[in-house]
Amino acid sequence: MNIPDIRVGHGFDVHRWGDDESKPLVIGGVEFPDAASLVGHSDSDVVTHACIDAILTAAGQGDIGVMFADTDPRWKGADSVNMLRRAAKKVRDAGWEPVNVDCTVIADVPRISPHREVMESRLSEALGAPVTVKGKTTEGLISYSEGIQASAVALVRR
Repeated sequence: MNIPDIRVGHGFDVHRWGDDESKPLVIGGVEFPDAASLVGHSDSDVVTHACIDAILTAAGQGDIGVMFADTDPRWKGADSVNMLRRAAKKVRDAGWEPVNVDCTVIADVPRISPHREVMESRLSEALGAPVTVKGKTTEGLISYSEGIQASAVALVRR
């Protein structure tokens, strides 16, 4: 099989709102201290998880569930930005270089745009390549009152 020198991967993640007041809401590596948390094994950072999924699949290195299984106690409460850093290393060790990642987060709350630049900076530093983040609402068409969803696409090259 001839593997092209450039590949695209898609990532997706969703977490429902939780009621653990000791757990902060983290989106794109940014804490939102006055917001409800999300339910999940690690820090439940939907944006970073979608980015991880996208780069791993682009490089043919499984997905986030394979690398960071939610049954593995090592990842309980883990910082997802550090997980992204590890995933980027795995991708590079497999002979691929991340080119960029673009992520869309769909949430009615909180507002993403005031924090976008910080998210992009933290994620880009961890990946070692540009990461862009944008927030979208459904403008009442679909209710996201139960949680937050994120989707990402990544480009890698040999």
